Amino acid sequence: MTEPTHLLDRRQFLTSTAAASAGLMSYSLSHAEDIAAANAVDVAFFLVSDTHFLANKEQPNVLDEKSIVTCRSLVDTLNKLPGTAIPSEAGGGVVAQPRGVIHGGDLIDSGDKNGGPHPRMVETEWAGFIDEYGLTGKDGRLKYPVYEVHGNHDSPPGTGLPVQKIIERNKTRPGLKNVSDNGVHYSWDWGPVHFVNLGIVVGSDPQLKRPGRYNPLESYSFLKTDLERNVGSSGRPVVITHHVDVARYSKPCDEQAKAAGGEWDFCDVRAYHRLLKPYNIMAILYGHTHVRQVYRWNGTPDRVEDGIPVFNVDNGSHFSSNDQAFFYFHLKDDTLTLREVQTKDRWQSFAFTPQVWSQKVKRGQS
Repeated sequence: MTEPTHLLDRRQFLTSTAAASAGLMSYSLSHAEDIAAANAVDVAFFLVSDTHFLANKEQPNVLDEKSIVTCRSLVDTLNKLPGTAIPSEAGGGVVAQPRGVIHGGDLIDSGDKNGGPHPRMVETEWAGFIDEYGLTGKDGRLKYPVYEVHGNHDSPPGTGLPVQKIIERNKTRPGLKNVSDNGVHYSWDWGPVHFVNLGIVVGSDPQLKRPGRYNPLESYSFLKTDLERNVGSSGRPVVITHHVDVARYSKPCDEQAKAAGGEWDFCDVRAYHRLLKPYNIMAILYGHTHVRQVYRWNGTPDRVEDGIPVFNVDNGSHFSSNDQAFFYFHLKDDTLTLREVQTKDRWQSFAFTPQVWSQKVKRGQS
């Protein structure tokens, strides 16, 4: 028996076609929105440095009162900032939820001193840092994970308690992509951005056979290998943190001469810049100078318009000063925006600096 053939009249045909088109359009829009959401970038973080937790020299098991009040008030400020309004003179908007806090070194103050009460002071200062900053955002007063490097006040030779503790912390630090063989240096990803933490300075160039003032603990070799393995030719943006500033040490290098005896060997700085040139360096971050500087670096001491973006953050909670500051970075899609938060009264009050820095960022391939 032959089944009857059902024919659509013109009205039915147009109705069914419109419904199918609407469904297809709805799917296409939804799919496009899903792709856009997957490709969206939203990475915020804070940069602090030079907190210099200080113990009382006469009572080395007790933190100096000015130091702990200033350090604790900085953590309070970091904790309450997300979700608050940014004034129009600093670009407007709302502070985003940060992925974490990067610390540019000089966590404590007495790690560069020996004898007398100083070993006990170092223990007290480190305990103070841990109480305030923790590690994961759930084990200290700070509500976010922290990613620190060591500075010259933590352990110039790289053998002191803070470096030993950083090695231990790297075994459980959340989200790490890579850790150096000696356990000190490490890298991780936030979204499409690759972050690398490298201690006091970047060195030493394997071709050099001379020691510097600070032990770089083979950070150059780690950086070279890490970028080759985890970034390669992808063009992904990279952020690098170390403690000491680069411009002052970007001077002519004589590989045959004796080391100049400064904080950072000129030849190591040259090698560092050459190593970075093939990569998409979104930012170099450091502290140390206790002043804010934002500029471009081309491997020389000169300030130029075209070079690697460098962000030198002020001291965050130094015991000797009422004036402190930190940076708030926000990468939204293809734009990195920087704002500075400052205080004149040890974080009893604070305000955004009335300016904003922004730059376009090439995304590369994840």
